[in-house]
Amino acid sequence: MNDALLETLATRRSVKPDRLAAPAPTGEELDRILTIAARVPDHKKLVPWRFIVFEGEARKAAGEIFAAACQAEEKEPPSHVRLETERNRFLRAPLVVAVVSRVAKRPGAPEWEQILSAGAAAFNLCLAANASGYGTSWLTEWVAYSPIVREKLTLSENERIAAFVYIGTPLEKPEERERPRLADIVSRWTP
Repeated sequence: MNDALLETLATRRSVKPDRLAAPAPTGEELDRILTIAARVPDHKKLVPWRFIVFEGEARKAAGEIFAAACQAEEKEPPSHVRLETERNRFLRAPLVVAVVSRVAKRPGAPEWEQILSAGAAAFNLCLAANASGYGTSWLTEWVAYSPIVREKLTLSENERIAAFVYIGTPLEKPEERERPRLADIVSRWTP
């Protein structure tokens, strides 16, 4: 039994992106985390996901894309405050990894299973970072669904953002939140 792993799983919590500071994983440590993230169920070995890493100045450049998309896509002109929020979106944490779900048309590999595999990769990314001592937050927010952002991130027709995983060192331990009672979510099937 791996008590340390079980304790990590039992106590992990998301940390709000603005409560994540440097340092974040880089180099070999980040490669190890991404390698673990990719170790998920993958029916037919399609690798139905990929990662886009935003670090350093790339986070700021992504913010300019978000602000431009906000200005172009909103029905009403966005306020200066809103545009600054978009420019700073990825600056809330020292590292952001986009998990891109990509579905291949393949007999015997249903789309749903491929999407779930991308979700598993996103959560494995969180768990690997958490086990390495970092905090994480899995978000999508409106930018994941923006046509302009999709184009600028060079997503193909069969791709979409499954997660933006913010990673960094937690400034504080997040408070525990209420979890569902097993009696409310577990049933046992009987014939």
